[in-house]
Amino acid sequence: MRAMDNYPTHELGPIKYRCGHTSPFGATILYDDVVNFSVFSRNATACELLLYHQGERDPFVVIPLSDEFKIGDVFSVIVYGFDYEEMEYAYRMDGPYDPQNGYLFDKTKVLLDPYAKMISGREIWGEPGEKRQRCKVIPEDFNWEGDKPLEIPLSDLVIYEAHVRGFTMGESSDMKYKGTFAGLLNKIDYLKELGVNCVELLPIFEFNEFGDSRVVDGTTLLNYWGYSTVGFFAPKAGYAASSPYGVAAEELKNVVKRFHEAGIEIILDVVFNHTAEGNEHGKYISFRGIDNTTYYLLTPDGFYFNFSGCGNTMNCNNAVVRNFILDCLRYWVSVYHIDGFRFDLASILSRDENGVPMSSPPLLEALAHDPVLGKTELIAEAWDAGGLYQVGSFPAWGRWAEWNGKYRDCLRRFVKSSAECGPEMLLRLQGSPDLYANRSAEASINFVTCHDGFTLADLVSYNVKHNKSNGEENRDGANDNNSWNCGVEGATTNKSVNALRRRQIKNAMTLLLLSRGVPMILAGDEFCNSQRGNNNAYCQDSPISWLDWSDLERNHDVFTFVKTLIAFRSEHPVLRRRDFYTGMNRSGYPELSFHGTKAWNLNQSKPFHTFGFMFAETRSDHGAQRDCFIYCGVNTYWKERTLELPVIPSSMQWHRVVYTASEVLADSVVRRGSIDLDPRSIMVLIAR
Repeated sequence: MRAMDNYPTHELGPIKYRCGHTSPFGATILYDDVVNFSVFSRNATACELLLYHQGERDPFVVIPLSDEFKIGDVFSVIVYGFDYEEMEYAYRMDGPYDPQNGYLFDKTKVLLDPYAKMISGREIWGEPGEKRQRCKVIPEDFNWEGDKPLEIPLSDLVIYEAHVRGFTMGESSDMKYKGTFAGLLNKIDYLKELGVNCVELLPIFEFNEFGDSRVVDGTTLLNYWGYSTVGFFAPKAGYAASSPYGVAAEELKNVVKRFHEAGIEIILDVVFNHTAEGNEHGKYISFRGIDNTTYYLLTPDGFYFNFSGCGNTMNCNNAVVRNFILDCLRYWVSVYHIDGFRFDLASILSRDENGVPMSSPPLLEALAHDPVLGKTELIAEAWDAGGLYQVGSFPAWGRWAEWNGKYRDCLRRFVKSSAECGPEMLLRLQGSPDLYANRSAEASINFVTCHDGFTLADLVSYNVKHNKSNGEENRDGANDNNSWNCGVEGATTNKSVNALRRRQIKNAMTLLLLSRGVPMILAGDEFCNSQRGNNNAYCQDSPISWLDWSDLERNHDVFTFVKTLIAFRSEHPVLRRRDFYTGMNRSGYPELSFHGTKAWNLNQSKPFHTFGFMFAETRSDHGAQRDCFIYCGVNTYWKERTLELPVIPSSMQWHRVVYTASEVLADSVVRRGSIDLDPRSIMVLIAR
């Protein structure tokens, strides 16, 4: 029932308004054209709500929110006659300007609502020129047809990290809506064929791709990755296939629903460690002008701590900011049905208001125990740019998983023939019990490559980074890549070098997909996608970063190889076991055992290039289809090696599953008690 006339109201032109509800924060449609606006500011002395006709320069109404509209530290107002399809809004705040004490109020600055569900002004990706950003109010209704987050057990996931734009933007993607949310739909069948059941998307919260843009050699470099958030509740409008307001929200929801229908989860890469407002010289966008001392970590003289490497650091364990982050994630799970989150530079989330690491950070504990997020995947990038490295020690409460950077570094070194990494490699294959003994193997997100660094093809093709096109004189990007070019730097027609590179790619993929823990694959690695040696393509909205789908045809044998291994992993629950058990199971064999050139004989404390490992899988212990043994023979030495196979029950026979030195995947019986491994090769066998 609409009973506006029963309440005292104010009137400005065509707009009527009255005191509002303090919660929820943001703009909430109450009914028809009635919207409640609520915004927090502890230190503001005045607040104005600005109402705009869509796209216009100046507001047509400015509503002053006097003390009548403030309860505690919250300004709120109910507006009647707000046409959310045709109107936009923003705020202005007044208060002290005292930079030394962190106060930066400026009543002339137009500010975005931190809780805005849609932001206008950047509907077309890469459109040049200054655009005024305003907030939009959007309805949340959508026909989900019974859909909900999939809640696949973390240990059963194979994660595929992808960039919305780069995944389908290249000419070779051969589709209508390139580089958009809608474009993802055209790759569902491909992802199902590959076998992945979880896609992790690089940031899709609204960001300004022109932040820090510059021209290098005639090419405009953009903020392509999107790790500089403008609106935390708003999907990136420039990722929508169509430009009208609100389309991005509905388009993204449809993507999530369709992916769920295909059995594929969606995880979002989220950035709560900093915002797009930058350092002391940055722009006023939102938090800086609303309540700078609440939202950011500040030094005693009012400057920004920079543990993010991006100019500022969010004050994540402040109660207000903590609730903001919780509200944001609950919103994405409940309104968009998102399945999980990967937290960029998550160690910042453990710092207190002085930047000091906390043993029990309130934010991380709240996220771990939040009822709405109870089945949501929580994955930490357990380090930050301030030197805090928490891999294996991230405060977890039994809920958090981590990008295992130690797994990445060890596997890279071992595959390129570092025998010293052999003993550590055994731990990484087990799910890193040295790091996660108090948790489980699924706490380890295992990966060889990710968006940040070389692709897998480049890892075996370049000894050093080649980032000159980034315009930073090759100073940017990591120098410690643990890469090896196999004899020639970059692209080559040398057949033997290219054959070795393919073998090394397959070697890395084999160890990754046979390791306990949760594997993550960088999009395109399964068909040898290259970034031409660029290991920091954050600014490359170009073919350097866009997947070249013609590589899929050229390297279809690698795709088939990876597809085979993913299917093999999904068929064998022993590979996905959560705990670190290696003792005897009902097979009468150790569930996981390690072997040298002689079966059962491996010195696990000394360096080695060559070894084998065997899983014993039973129906009764693991719910497998049948009893079997899985043996993987590994040779990272530059000469051929022979491995003696463990003796198994006489009723069983070894069959070859894959061999990285051969393009033939056909099942073949191994009739000898040993296998010969070519230089730098891996063979997987199954006994049944």
